[in-house]
Amino acid sequence: MESSRCDWCGSLPIYVNYHDQEWGVPEYDSRALWEKLVLDGFQAGLSWLTILKKRDAFRAAFEGFDPEKVAAFTEADVQRLLGDAGIIRHRGKIEAAITGAQAWLAMEEGEGFDTFMWKYVDGTPLVNRFEAQADVPPSSDLSARISKDLKKAGFKFCGPTIVYAWMEATGLINDHLVTCHRHEEVKKLAR
Repeated sequence: MESSRCDWCGSLPIYVNYHDQEWGVPEYDSRALWEKLVLDGFQAGLSWLTILKKRDAFRAAFEGFDPEKVAAFTEADVQRLLGDAGIIRHRGKIEAAITGAQAWLAMEEGEGFDTFMWKYVDGTPLVNRFEAQADVPPSSDLSARISKDLKKAGFKFCGPTIVYAWMEATGLINDHLVTCHRHEEVKKLAR
């Protein structure tokens, strides 16, 4: 018998793999946290499936999401990216990735982006106990506060809904439904 999964996962192999291997797993690597925030920003107004299918192209286009390289992108790089059919060609989102890299570098010189983000949950994932997908909120007071702080630090395309989805994806919040086999598994992965 196949174990149950969160409703949003569906049955497409790319989604099932993402759900079962990545989504909700606590991410402690500063660069990886930033990459996922950028990708969630690109997802705004689109489906996550679109981003998953283009993720490798995004990684190639954005130099493996190396923040130092992306922070140095110029208008010529923006034009190159606007011509790259493998990614989402949206000037505002591309420019937000570049300014986000610059903001990330500034944070790394201080406490670090990872420390900055994990302090919102005192270093331990928040564990929700939702029984139905309809119970999962699109945003929260915490995601609104983080969004405001990120914008103050220079990030863009990081509204409360994007931040909430990012928190779920990076394991700051465990929003696997209690009926999902990953709910308990992901809880055990926290530091």
